[in-house]
Amino acid sequence: MKLGAFSISLSVKDLNASKEFYEKLGFSVFAGSMEMNYLIMKNEQTLIGLFHQMFDKNILTFNPGWDQDAQNVPDFDDVRKIQQSLKDAGIQLAQEVDPNSSGPGSILLFDPDGNSILFDQHI
Repeated sequence: MKLGAFSISLSVKDLNASKEFYEKLGFSVFAGSMEMNYLIMKNEQTLIGLFHQMFDKNILTFNPGWDQDAQNVPDFDDVRKIQQSLKDAGIQLAQEVDPNSSGPGSILLFDPDGNSILFDQHI
């Protein structure tokens, strides 16, 4: 499966403190804003999302159809194809995308330790 760009989405208590911390590690703001309560930060090909009061736990995030620069890629596995592959493998999904839809969509599942994994397609 082609899963797309990968990032970790962190649930943070203080967006500004987290921003300053990750800037010291060499990250810079790539997308989002303080006003929107989230920042996507990048250091080379590594992406970290900082989200304030949007969800309770950290999430592993894949963006089918995007590269690490949030640019569309011509050849990718649509989230509906990924969903069917996961279901065929016997993986239980917590949230599904309508298999008859097209374009943006997302699916959510949990690994054996309860970590959230989000497939969030924007195109």
